[in-house]
Amino acid sequence: MKSVFHRVVAALSISVACTSLSYAKQPNIVFLFSDDAGYADFGFQGSKTMQTPNLDQLAKDGVRFTQGYVSDSTCGPSRAGIMTGRYQQKFGYEEINVPGYMSENSAIKGAEMGIPLDEVTMGDYMKSLGYRTAFYGKWHLGGTDELHPMHRGFDEFYGFRGGDRSYWAYEVNAPERKAGHFTDKKLEQGIGNFKEHQGYLTDVLAEKANQFIEKAPDKPFFIFLSFNAVHTPMEATEEDLAQFPTLTGKRKEVAAMTLALDRASGAVLDKLKELGLEENTLVVFSNDNGGPTDKNASSNYPLAGSKSNFLEGGIRVPFLVKWPAKLDAGKVYDKPVSTLDLLPTFFKAGGGKEAMSDLDGVDLMPYISGQNNAAPHANMYWKKETRAAIRQGDWKLLRFPDRPAELYNLASDIGEQHNLAAQEPERVKKMFKDFFSWEMTLERPLWLLKRQFEEYDLNRMDKYRVPHRSE
Repeated sequence: MKSVFHRVVAALSISVACTSLSYAKQPNIVFLFSDDAGYADFGFQGSKTMQTPNLDQLAKDGVRFTQGYVSDSTCGPSRAGIMTGRYQQKFGYEEINVPGYMSENSAIKGAEMGIPLDEVTMGDYMKSLGYRTAFYGKWHLGGTDELHPMHRGFDEFYGFRGGDRSYWAYEVNAPERKAGHFTDKKLEQGIGNFKEHQGYLTDVLAEKANQFIEKAPDKPFFIFLSFNAVHTPMEATEEDLAQFPTLTGKRKEVAAMTLALDRASGAVLDKLKELGLEENTLVVFSNDNGGPTDKNASSNYPLAGSKSNFLEGGIRVPFLVKWPAKLDAGKVYDKPVSTLDLLPTFFKAGGGKEAMSDLDGVDLMPYISGQNNAAPHANMYWKKETRAAIRQGDWKLLRFPDRPAELYNLASDIGEQHNLAAQEPERVKKMFKDFFSWEMTLERPLWLLKRQFEEYDLNRMDKYRVPHRSE
């Protein structure tokens, strides 16, 4: 673990190394990030139901990744990996962090569950390069003031500290306040300035991002726009619901919420174009984990599984990158990549020169551009308690607490329906040992979910063991 002193020194050394950079040459960077969206629930992913014209255009104008992964199948750990560029288990962030759901044996179990202060964040890295930095929306990486975005490398914050909230303004006597879980749901500008918004939150977050873009367009900016859409609660505007007259129930609601997500993303993309910033702005769109089909009627087809398990439907996500000044439009990249790669990609694109050997992600630009034809990752890992997965090439091994390990060849079996473990015993043995070697590099979890949720996740996995089509 790095000490706080070393964290500060590292950030300062990055900044000193880059003082000669010309701001005019640095790209602006906008990360559009959705929450709990289904793998199949976008037009660019093949949906005929969802209306996502702005994100579909982003896919046409940039690079679409067919094998984009997150480092965990739940939002808190996944976001911790993104924010640090490191497997989050290396600093004890293995479990989801939801106050009230944690084991009493956890070292910490309240608002202090977050990224340790000695970890360098994406905000730290980009700020050290001279970027204006802002975070909007769902944080979920620690609820105390010291773990606040504005103490983790971000100049501005507008959003909420916890993992979910209403899309509409809370009333004074909201049930969440009475239940004692209101603070992490309250809308906040800066630190401690709690004030509810007007309108539908997905649209409001885009408006705040656009205001930040307009402030000083001559200086490079980095925006992490972390929508809570399409996470529960299932809330949509009447106008958006009316666009899907043939749908019913949660499927209708998630379609309307996805439409709002697309509209908000489009508003930011339009602002870049309006200000003449589109050409030299690196835009990424992705999602934090697989869709929880049982909660929001999202579809991960043709993948098996859902949020909270390590089948493909829990960890493979939509993934788009656009940078007109550097990348050709309309490209499809088929090798596996990870959201761990975003931090080093952003840092190198911004002119960072420091070696990033401490990170588990890689700069994706040489791979996308064809300068490097190798796979970005020889091994990819997922772990939550006993459950685990490792991917090597096209082979994926799944480890379970309640059944024998399973082995799949994703090149021929994307839906993970044909277990090849019995036919490949030596491969199973090797992948087991390779995973264990990696596992020995990890810290023990800083907090633990109550045991009952392990059974819940296994039952949820079995429920969606066969790819579920929602179209």
